[in-house]
Amino acid sequence: MTVDHSRAPVLEALVEYRRRGRLGFTPPGHKQARGADPAVRKVLGDAVFLGDVLASGGLDDRLTRGRVLVRAEELMADAVHAEHTFFTTCGSSLSVKAAMLAVAGPHEKLLVGRDAHKSVVAGLILSGIEPVWVEPRWDAQRHLAHPPSADGFEAAFDSHPDAKGALVTSPTPYGSCAELQAIAEVCHRRSVPLVVDEAWGAHLPFHPDLPTWAMDAGADICVTSIHKMGSGLEQGSVFHLRGDLVPPELLKMRADLLGSTSPSVLIYAGLDGWRRQMALHGQELMGAALDLAAEVRAAVEEIDGMHVHGREDFCGPGLADDFDPLPVIIDIGGLGITGFRAADWLRDQRAVDAHLVDHRRIGAQITHGDDRQTTGRRPANCSPRSRTWPARRRDSGRVRGWTCRRRPSCAWPRPRCPGTPSSAPPRTCPPGMPQAASPRR
Repeated sequence: MTVDHSRAPVLEALVEYRRRGRLGFTPPGHKQARGADPAVRKVLGDAVFLGDVLASGGLDDRLTRGRVLVRAEELMADAVHAEHTFFTTCGSSLSVKAAMLAVAGPHEKLLVGRDAHKSVVAGLILSGIEPVWVEPRWDAQRHLAHPPSADGFEAAFDSHPDAKGALVTSPTPYGSCAELQAIAEVCHRRSVPLVVDEAWGAHLPFHPDLPTWAMDAGADICVTSIHKMGSGLEQGSVFHLRGDLVPPELLKMRADLLGSTSPSVLIYAGLDGWRRQMALHGQELMGAALDLAAEVRAAVEEIDGMHVHGREDFCGPGLADDFDPLPVIIDIGGLGITGFRAADWLRDQRAVDAHLVDHRRIGAQITHGDDRQTTGRRPANCSPRSRTWPARRRDSGRVRGWTCRRRPSCAWPRPRCPGTPSSAPPRTCPPGMPQAASPRR
């Protein structure tokens, strides 16, 4: 079948909606911006409201006979080498829960990398799935975790042969990646599926110099956030399916259980447009982003007290298996301050927001949306020699506000809390990614 990636069904349906001057006595109540507050219209513009229509009974008819969304999903699947693709406007936090529910049920086991996002932990709690934790590979020199190895999943399956499948996060926000093909082979030898939380990897299918895309590596389900490294709007997420280990009808049903009955057509339009943009121009755009990231890396590396992590730092025996260079991760340990403090200073003094922040690092995420004008404001131009740079001070780096289960109203650290199980791992930025794992009992 010939696929025309110049088409964008959701965007085309929006154009047709306006051309016909449709009038809906339905939600949304702002009625194509007419009822919106003038002050809100002044800030947001009318385009937001004009694109905010019902998905069924608006963009499409009440029975969705125009197949607007289905056609957009089919085009996305073709673009990323999947057999089935599903859109959601509730973020990858919903997508990953749907994937988990499609693989395992209450009191059944699922192998899960212990560096999982908070949405995975929430999915375990809500579903009653029993996690079998697979430890990440810990870099004791740099104090950060890389995705678990294929051998780690092999050992976990040997100890828990009744596990229904596995879930791994790759890439991490640091850009470190698992050997997905090897993990998929571990799963498939046992005829169980592999779910990859690839929220940070929407761009991976579109350039050969990027790490292997989960669908190409043999994963059964892949969850990705188009808004993170792509051009989609916030909360725009897609999940992809290949193979016959998970029925597509089951996966769609699980997503329907969790999803909103009022999905945002604006977010759908962003997903549809991103697919068209990447299918037609992705390699060119990603190539330019990779070149720009290389320039930024070289410039920051020249600054005293800063080191940009690269493949040589993150990949090797006992570490990650592959590396995405677009997250520019900068170790500022030589400056004597934490990443938390540096990020606060950058925001307050330079109006620059850092991406990833931890006890000794800050991150600058480079995408196809950046150019030399945006990277000209990078941390490389915020010299530590500046009089306004934070004074050299060895911060404790302690994470505050960790509520313990035994004392739900108290915050960690407290003298009586050591050894007490935590109610949740401490998290800073990106939101949902753990800075430490709570103890197991």
